[in-house]
Amino acid sequence: MFPKAVSAAPLSTVDWSAPAPPDDRPMEKGLAVRARSGASAGIAPLTAVSPRNGPDPISLAGLGACVEEARRAALSPQTSPPDPTFFTSLRARLEKACARLPEAYRSAVGQPLLRALDGMGPGGFARVLAMDPARTGAARLLLDVAQAVLQSGEGYQARATSAFQEVVSDLYDGFLSAEDRRGVKPPDHGVTPPLVRWGKAETGPYTWPATATATFDVKAAVVSLPAANAAGGLLAWPALAHETAGHDILEADDGLRAELASAVKKEVLSERIDPPVAGYWAERIDEAAADVLGVLNMGPAAAVGMVGYFRALNGAWRGVAELRSAGREDDPHPADIARAYLAAETVRLLSFSGAERWADRLIAEADRDLGQVRLGDVTVSAGVARASAAAVARAIVRTRVRALEGRSLGEIQDWRDRDETIVASLRRDMKDDGAKGRVAGTGDGGSGRYVQGAYAAHAVAAAVYEAVAGGSSPPKVMGRMVGVLATMHAGNPAWSGEA
Repeated sequence: MFPKAVSAAPLSTVDWSAPAPPDDRPMEKGLAVRARSGASAGIAPLTAVSPRNGPDPISLAGLGACVEEARRAALSPQTSPPDPTFFTSLRARLEKACARLPEAYRSAVGQPLLRALDGMGPGGFARVLAMDPARTGAARLLLDVAQAVLQSGEGYQARATSAFQEVVSDLYDGFLSAEDRRGVKPPDHGVTPPLVRWGKAETGPYTWPATATATFDVKAAVVSLPAANAAGGLLAWPALAHETAGHDILEADDGLRAELASAVKKEVLSERIDPPVAGYWAERIDEAAADVLGVLNMGPAAAVGMVGYFRALNGAWRGVAELRSAGREDDPHPADIARAYLAAETVRLLSFSGAERWADRLIAEADRDLGQVRLGDVTVSAGVARASAAAVARAIVRTRVRALEGRSLGEIQDWRDRDETIVASLRRDMKDDGAKGRVAGTGDGGSGRYVQGAYAAHAVAAAVYEAVAGGSSPPKVMGRMVGVLATMHAGNPAWSGEA
């Protein structure tokens, strides 16, 4: 969403550039691959709850309450630990924290960072900070990597951090280990899932991909969420699909972005839409493709989460809780309304049986905020905006690209009826009237068991479905979601020492 490379340019303030996952090969340095279709320890049998006879997933009666809860979280004064700017104490803390990380992260993140600090010494460290006083470039990157190691190794917000790390690991592993990726080479950059950290409210969710962290010889991305989202703001969590399944994956394969940009431009032009509109979308391929990848990995929850989270951030920072219909020419992100249409049209391309209904409902929800649509310097009708978004979705989902050995993103990752079934089962245990004593890790006497085949993306989707439907309060649902995710993380072999 936010910084993607070391740069002196200021960070964008509203991105929810909000951020991955089968190959059956083990990831380097012992990090275990967990295919989405596989089973895990501590699972319960999958109850036959189909999308057709389970709770209606299309109700958005609670979306307004979710938006307000996320808006309050965005305005929360809660902040992350202060940046460590004294070399000697930072070096000592990092060494201790690094020793507490799993081997994969010691090798990919902690030890390279320590070597980089030793190479620059106190003077070099001070120069990096002095040359980036606004903390938007190299200093921000260095401090963020350090914070990720420290927060994990020192146990900051331990339960929420475990939940956060599990979502990011699941999304990244899922893209790398999915059965449909067999025969596709490993990514060119970073096979270790990102490490997470809690950041400032004003930056929103963002990621530093492995191509950026390589500045300090670190071999994994770093994903950040505002610290307030450890306890509130449920709609910020689907943004992780955009960051991790989106930006971090786009950066991992050389040439992928360029191939997708070319395909987008060609597909939009094929619909007899004016070239400036095709160019507008192609120039914003980073954000557009990240949005699409987020939906491929988390289903409709990523799309409805986007709509609600944009409204929340606009309400917090601009005083109007609605999608913006205009996108500035100098903004690397498409207009909010265009991104909402793109997410909806991506949902339409998914394999599960309710995709068409969900897509239509999402379009109708976006249209509630519709104003005069302006894409850069071009004013377009709502029909053109929707048609161009549909063309962009088709191009990104269906184009077979050389960077993935002739496969398309939609062939590698999809959302199917089984995913909806798992989500429906998890959703029952997140209800206000049915969760007590049954949800793993909530402190209500949960058994520590969850439905067979369930992974972190399913848990986030279940929480979003339940909260936006209006039957349960967003804060309570989020607490249950964090409990489930933390329990999943406790059984993650890469972090439990069983890899």
